[in-house]
Amino acid sequence: PSVSLLSKFCTLRTILLRTRSLKYRDEKINTPTPHPVSVRCMLNIWGVMLFIRLSWIVGQAGIGLSVLVIGMATVVTTITGLSTSAIATNGFVRGGGAYYLISRSLGPEFGGAIGLIFAFANAVAVAMYVVGFAETVVELLKENGTLMVDEMNDIRIIGAITVVILLGISVAGMEWEAKAQIVLLVILILAIGDFVIGTFIPLDSKKPKGFFGYKAEIFMENFGPDFRQEETFFSVFAIFFPAATGILAGANISGDLAVKYAYIKRELSLICVLKFRFSLLMTFFMIVSTLGSCVVRDATGNFNNTIVTELTNCTTAACKLNYDFSSCQAGCQYGLMNNFQVMSMVSGFAPLISAGIFSATLSSALASLVSAPKIFQALCKDNIYPGFQMFAKGYGKNNEPLRGYLLTFLIALGFILIAELNVIAPIISNFFLASYALINFSVFHASLAKSPGWRPAFKYYNMWISLVGAILCCIVMFVINWWAALLTYVIKLLYVNKKPHNSRGNEFQPFFFSLFLHNSRPQCLIMTGAPNARPALLHLVHAFTKNVGLMICGHIHMGPRRQAMKELSTDLAKYQRWLIKNKMKAFYAPVHAEDLRDGGQYLMQAAGLGRMRPNTLVVGFKKNWRQVDMRDVETYINLFHDAFDIQYGVVVIRLKEGLDISHLQGQGNFYTKSQSPLNLADQRLLDASTQFQKKQGKSNIDVWWLFDDGGLTLLIPYLLTTKKKWKDCKIRVFIGGKINRIDHDRRAMATLLSKFRIDFSDIMVLGDINTKPKKENIAGFEEMIEPFRLHEDDKEQEVADKMKEDEPWRITDNELELYKTKTYRQIRLNELLKEHSSTANIIVMSLPVARKGAVSSALYMAWLEALSKDLPPILLVRGNHQSVLTFYS
Repeated sequence: PSVSLLSKFCTLRTILLRTRSLKYRDEKINTPTPHPVSVRCMLNIWGVMLFIRLSWIVGQAGIGLSVLVIGMATVVTTITGLSTSAIATNGFVRGGGAYYLISRSLGPEFGGAIGLIFAFANAVAVAMYVVGFAETVVELLKENGTLMVDEMNDIRIIGAITVVILLGISVAGMEWEAKAQIVLLVILILAIGDFVIGTFIPLDSKKPKGFFGYKAEIFMENFGPDFRQEETFFSVFAIFFPAATGILAGANISGDLAVKYAYIKRELSLICVLKFRFSLLMTFFMIVSTLGSCVVRDATGNFNNTIVTELTNCTTAACKLNYDFSSCQAGCQYGLMNNFQVMSMVSGFAPLISAGIFSATLSSALASLVSAPKIFQALCKDNIYPGFQMFAKGYGKNNEPLRGYLLTFLIALGFILIAELNVIAPIISNFFLASYALINFSVFHASLAKSPGWRPAFKYYNMWISLVGAILCCIVMFVINWWAALLTYVIKLLYVNKKPHNSRGNEFQPFFFSLFLHNSRPQCLIMTGAPNARPALLHLVHAFTKNVGLMICGHIHMGPRRQAMKELSTDLAKYQRWLIKNKMKAFYAPVHAEDLRDGGQYLMQAAGLGRMRPNTLVVGFKKNWRQVDMRDVETYINLFHDAFDIQYGVVVIRLKEGLDISHLQGQGNFYTKSQSPLNLADQRLLDASTQFQKKQGKSNIDVWWLFDDGGLTLLIPYLLTTKKKWKDCKIRVFIGGKINRIDHDRRAMATLLSKFRIDFSDIMVLGDINTKPKKENIAGFEEMIEPFRLHEDDKEQEVADKMKEDEPWRITDNELELYKTKTYRQIRLNELLKEHSSTANIIVMSLPVARKGAVSSALYMAWLEALSKDLPPILLVRGNHQSVLTFYS
């Protein structure tokens, strides 16, 4: 029953409800630390580039182009942030961060290729942050005249010692890190405030170093670019871009957060898009304009450069402010171009800026040192690289990737030995841009393929904007460094084109065959006969398979083989043309068989090609079952059993008017009315046959989820609401429950639907589902089955046994008594359906299943009849118990 399914999936302490009609509000979920993702994002953004490279960027690119550099980075990362939020809110994000996002969207091979690059980028990022820290320390040593060897080697020595200490901290445990981050963030904010205050205190002692306070002359001079030492706009952009990569800092620790869904929905979506964008734009723009207005590009630091007499050939801003720095042509130590510690010099209290640099660089280095091994561990756990399986092993209660820590340490140490931040930063930019391109492309791919599993709770994204973001990332990569970008993609293509190590295939398969390869799609084999004979059946199934699933129209030809084969050949071309003309994305599959059951088995086993094959059998309800030969009814029911044996789901569609309009057609292939007026029943049948071609309006799709069938009963209504004709319909969910637990069961069901990202308008728990049905309805059921009963108690044993052998479909007295409860349940459900769902556009309900060989065909058909009679269009659905509603795509 549905309640047991709920108890299996739902955690009571996170019960919440997203529906508007029920007026439940999300409860505040306590995360293990205050906004862990927010803090981590900010520490990465306000990091090494802000404090020790932004001044140099302003000097090279000028204020105007620096704003453009920041704007470009903002556009790329904001688009990626929206894409990341969409992927992340499509389900739980487990350990592995960006790799997990990509691999679960495009497949592990796609994710594996980019995951390795992303893990490597994080390892190199450790080196970048450590080198930034070491640069600042060396600068302080130089000011005090205490260099150990020289600047370059001191950076290497200090960097190597620092990364060893960081490795020890990360291995020892990071439980304290979340609390420490708050303190570090406060230091950063104070440091930025210290810088701003310092800009309003223009001391004479700072003028020789190029700081004059806010001056229009300096602003005008610094507005345009002055690229030197072969720098260009894009090389400057490459050095700055790592400052923007904090957008995925939160995703990288996804496996460590206690309340993953709260993290995904609130932190990643809100923080990493909105707060990131705001902080990047406002803080960086403010500092760029401030530095460009207060500090000249070149300064000597010499008090003797004060102008005593007027210089006619000096037109720089410094000259207008009575300083001659023309000697800087031979090289200067100060100014935007030459001093990486400009912010310290400008600030009111320089040690606070140094503390900010230490906070930003060390915390970011530590975060990257922890992130890279976790990404690599998640990648290795998926067995993407069999040779790297040793790195999948974790240690301790937190499953720490100690081997990954060692590998990250070695990579970081190698890049620290380069000891040049301007060389390391473009390498990181290349790898991060490649990762961002893949994240954006995965959103475009999933949206274009219309995967049923693609149901992000975050709605503020657009597939075409994501595609633009992916293209922009690729273009920028090639402009920055074409050979590095080419090498990155060559490595990826070499990997993804080799034989995969699992049965999923590589990412080009799900891209080109995306309409077929996901298990979560209903791939339908419809027993239509001639496709134009049952148009309502065809249009309804087409509504939930169009663009997201396979649809095959099965037509079984019976009778003499020679004649059947001739009809087969003629019908194949005729009906395939009819499907195309009527814009039905379906295939026509005729077969010849001795009877319906054999034909159904042939189709279920052979229809489709490879992995593009059906997994759901769709049949119309056999409305005339009481009038036809019961052997035909047995064959019809055996189709269900055969389908379950072959791991198919089953959908039975019933319209109270009926489905078959073949007797109303003319000689052609299309629906025609005969020249004589139609009787009332035929007119209703004809009208009903076109009802699913029309816009359905603002009505309800009622889902009666009574059994755990893997989720197909919920997936089909969801797919219907994604179509234009059904988009105004609201899903109402009905479940069984107990009177004393109605509120609990309603909230639990709401939680489950929320985790499945299925929107609904109402949930109703039926506490009286097991109540005995009305006497008149029981009497009506008994009257219906009377012609099919055996009444063995009124006959001699031999006669009764002979009748049961000859007519196995008959209902025995023993059987009727044994299944009385189930019989009453179907009658009672029909009463509830009429009470609650009589105005629904369509009802989707769990199909009751009878155990093979235990329930007679007549009794089972009577159950279906009693359950579904006198109702709006109803789909009786039973999945094959393979989950089609996962928490992640």
